[in-house]
Amino acid sequence: MTETTQARTEWGEAPSLDDIAAMAREALDTLEEPFKTHAKAVAIKVEDFADDETLAAMKIENPYELTGLYSGVALTLEQHSAPSTIPPMVWLYRMPIIDEWAATPGIALEELVAHVVIHELGHHFGWSDDEMDVMNEG
Repeated sequence: MTETTQARTEWGEAPSLDDIAAMAREALDTLEEPFKTHAKAVAIKVEDFADDETLAAMKIENPYELTGLYSGVALTLEQHSAPSTIPPMVWLYRMPIIDEWAATPGIALEELVAHVVIHELGHHFGWSDDEMDVMNEG
């Protein structure tokens, strides 16, 4: 490096799909019982973006508007005599999460991932938005 060349700051790589999944698992570990046990039964899947079919079904034109999604039947609606064939799953969308994180000063990426995970798990548990807010505060 010559004297006229300035040192370059290395910021590192953007979090990978696996990094986001690890953050989501850490968020699950912070839940209290009995939620923790039930939440562990929900699969976590991380993709860069929601697929076109999902976006169209939700009438979302900009894929950056969807950070997460729950698919499955809420525990409050599950019938033991006729269990759902749809496995409970939380989808996290890496690029929209990173975009929201970049636009939200003062929040760690891990906090944002936890917020999205808990919100989506709220749909699994049949929680209201107010109940989800209380869980996200804890």
